[in-house]
Amino acid sequence: MNSELDIKDRSFQFAVRVMKLCQFLEKQHGTPRTLANQLLRAGTSIGANIEEAQAGQSKADFTAKMSIARKEARETLYWLRLLGASEIVPTSQLQDLNKEADELVRILTAIVKTAQLGK
Repeated sequence: MNSELDIKDRSFQFAVRVMKLCQFLEKQHGTPRTLANQLLRAGTSIGANIEEAQAGQSKADFTAKMSIARKEARETLYWLRLLGASEIVPTSQLQDLNKEADELVRILTAIVKTAQLGK
């Protein structure tokens, strides 16, 4: 992914990629479908919370929403790791998504820290 894209665009593009993976997982039976639901919720929630933060009513509201986005990004990393470790999806196919989720966590951590210092 292009590191020059802003966090809103990156999180949106990430959500699209997560949705495509979940569409693949939904076609399988059992555990993959259950994990797809968890991954879909967490992976698409990142961008939704970033959008909400942009319209925050206060600095505290902005910081809280960005913190939630960071938590969702971390949860997404968990589900991706689980999919790879359980061999439901080859880890090689998850590598780019894992990398982007990790970068989103790092960016959101920096945003939250900056916002907290600005109080």
